[in-house]
Amino acid sequence: MIDLYYWTTTNGHKITIFLEEAGLPYTIIPINISQGEQFSTDFLTISPNNKIPAIVDRDPLDKEKPISIFESGAILLYLAEKTKKFIPTDIRERAEVLEWLFWQVAGLGPMAGQNHHFSHYASEVISYAINRYVKETARLYAVLDKRLAGREFIAGKYSIADMACYPWIVPHEKQQQNLGDFPHLKRWFESMTQRPAVQRAYAKAKEINIEPTVNEKSKRILFGQDSKTVREMKGL
Repeated sequence: MIDLYYWTTTNGHKITIFLEEAGLPYTIIPINISQGEQFSTDFLTISPNNKIPAIVDRDPLDKEKPISIFESGAILLYLAEKTKKFIPTDIRERAEVLEWLFWQVAGLGPMAGQNHHFSHYASEVISYAINRYVKETARLYAVLDKRLAGREFIAGKYSIADMACYPWIVPHEKQQQNLGDFPHLKRWFESMTQRPAVQRAYAKAKEINIEPTVNEKSKRILFGQDSKTVREMKGL
């Protein structure tokens, strides 16, 4: 059984997609980040970076004590290796999956996240920042579009690379991107959207939360952290 500490965000969706695709039994433990639940002592023992998602695997392969893991990319890799699903055994094919998994966690996610922040949530309009991150998001979309030319999935076969990237393309309009400008990416995105496991994952999200995570009240919680915040947190 997997305990999934989760909220309805792009990174949260990655893990529910995997769990639905793999058919692993799991329990969702909602962590409402808009209300500061990510700072609870119990959660910080699992996720010291006070971010979702995180998991606790109560049935690890070594049959020893439960294993807790934070960071969405690390979780995807752990679950793929545990189940031997959605990651190739061939070393070259595996390397491709890992390249694109890390491309997402190091590039697409952070850049699109800054796009969201400065375009929609910043307390002041900073044109340079908006232009910088909207353009960089477009560049990354173009990289992925080129990669998908002639390929059904990012690394050839369906993998954790696709699961990692898809939730960050879902809010393309919010990111000021037109999928019509990226035909290969658009084809892949539409194919991913039709997958039953993806649909189940997003349906579960609606059961947990349909309210915007970021509002005027939650901005102080989500965007007001600094080194003092970390030092004062218990449970690290």
